[in-house]
Amino acid sequence: MTLATEDEEETPAPRKWRRIAGWTLGVVVGGPLIAFWVSYLVLDVRSPQEVLAGLGKTVALQYSDGSELLKVIPADGDRSFVPYAQVPTKLRDAIIATEDPTFWDNQGFDPTGIGRAFLTGVGGGSGITQQYIKKSTGDEDATLGRKFAELVLATKITQEQSKEQIFESYVNIISFGRGTFGPAAAMNAYFGKKLDNSINWSEAAFLAGMIQSPSVHDPAASGDIHASRRWEYVRDKLVSRGYVRSGEPMAYPGPEVQPPSETRAGRLTYDEFHVKQQVLAELEQDGFPLNRLQQGNMTVETTLDRGMQDAAKKALRDRLAGEPAEFRGALVAVDPMTGAVRAYQGGEQGVRDYASTPHALGSAFQPFTFAAALRGGARPDQPVPAPAKVEFLGETFQYPDVCGARCTLRTALVKHAEGAFAGLAKKLGPDALSDTARQAGIPDAVDGAPTLREKDGYLIGPGIAIGRYPLRPLDVAGAYGTFAADGRRATPHLVAKVRDESGAVVWEHPDTSRPAFGGDDVSRRVAGEVTAALRTGGGPALQTGEAEHGNSPDYQDAWAVGYTPQLATAVWVGSDDERRLKDANGKKLTGDVVPADVWRAFTAAARPR
Repeated sequence: MTLATEDEEETPAPRKWRRIAGWTLGVVVGGPLIAFWVSYLVLDVRSPQEVLAGLGKTVALQYSDGSELLKVIPADGDRSFVPYAQVPTKLRDAIIATEDPTFWDNQGFDPTGIGRAFLTGVGGGSGITQQYIKKSTGDEDATLGRKFAELVLATKITQEQSKEQIFESYVNIISFGRGTFGPAAAMNAYFGKKLDNSINWSEAAFLAGMIQSPSVHDPAASGDIHASRRWEYVRDKLVSRGYVRSGEPMAYPGPEVQPPSETRAGRLTYDEFHVKQQVLAELEQDGFPLNRLQQGNMTVETTLDRGMQDAAKKALRDRLAGEPAEFRGALVAVDPMTGAVRAYQGGEQGVRDYASTPHALGSAFQPFTFAAALRGGARPDQPVPAPAKVEFLGETFQYPDVCGARCTLRTALVKHAEGAFAGLAKKLGPDALSDTARQAGIPDAVDGAPTLREKDGYLIGPGIAIGRYPLRPLDVAGAYGTFAADGRRATPHLVAKVRDESGAVVWEHPDTSRPAFGGDDVSRRVAGEVTAALRTGGGPALQTGEAEHGNSPDYQDAWAVGYTPQLATAVWVGSDDERRLKDANGKKLTGDVVPADVWRAFTAAARPR
């Protein structure tokens, strides 16, 4: 008698499952390895010279009707190849400390970002090698396929080139903003100097800080307050990573930064420059930085209406013509239903964009307090106290009684009763006011800086009671637009679509409209009652307002913000710095005079015929 072997004893079914398991393991392990190897052989990275040669393409910006708005034209001499040995050590260290602190030791990619992409299908952060690959290929989509190709190319380039060669390629094709590529062009554009070892740590930190988002971090676009915060971030990285000794003298080099050369050369008017900067900043956030647009020869369709843009420019120019020379103005008009910006005027007086610069809203903040009270159960015509003196969060507010003995929420809003609204702020609490403004559309932060907060970025102080916290006209127009849209909030935006060289749409702004104050019914009720109060007397839904100069009775910012069902418009008038402002007649600047005149002129011209 013979004994059966192990194979003879095993039934066919287990053998089948073992074969399936073996094949599955082979596919799971071997498939990616084969794909990696094939990709390794097929994919390649272009040289920086090839990339630079392909960057000299014009990017067209269009109005919403497809007509030409402006063109982003590469400036002559805005790029020159800088060998690694000629990149100053301080600038090189600042870039590496900020963008990729493990650059000298890593294998060319970020394992955490790759792992996140495989798990979620969304890309993660990238080091210098990965950034170079993205810039050289022009593919910056946050997809699993792109991350896989990036992993292959990062491995390949790290094996084939030295770290010095990789850094040299990277630093020469990245944009530092203002149409520049490479450190030499950047040093000239921002500081008017040649790139050499005379560069100091402050300048190096400034240039390194531009790389992440140049259209946003440029002080000409966002102001020195934002740019200095970005500079401080880079400085802190240099100190924490041992490049700079703690306590070594460094100062934000804002006074040394040159204004953008393209405006000096007359290529764009100032108001066109502001539109271009705002559109490019928005595109960067949506995954379309300038170099990607240039390499793809893409066209950008904006939301701007040609007629409304001209009307906004004329309304501001005509009304400010007879006012003091220090007066500045801005106007933003938004489609309430979609958030599409139809007119965007940041001023004609210089490179500062007043439409995207925060200014104190003053009593034009009152509709948000009114809405907060409605959300808390109040009714528009219920009586409210109008105290002459209010103690709120450690500050004393004193205002004359302009509301009368029968003061209601509605009459307090109509008469700009500061005392009544200070009392409301105390009753409702600062969080309720802040939350309501955010639900209406005021963003949590702008360029990384929290809104509706003290300078520490956390506390809400007494200033929220009187609209002391600065807000951008762009955001204010969008938030008032929520009231115009029956309580549905939509994010303000200037970019509608991006088209490739063939005209095909490669990106389109998503629909962001949604109820602002809870459900549809609650949002509709709150918005409807705010609108009815603003229209008391039969006029338009318009709120004028002023922001005080310090604790004085004089004003430094004046607003007119209002809406029709088709358009929400914010007008700001003020100056470059904090000062008491009087109009051409010697009277205190108030929102119901100069800004209101601009608002009415624009709204009349923009009304559908």
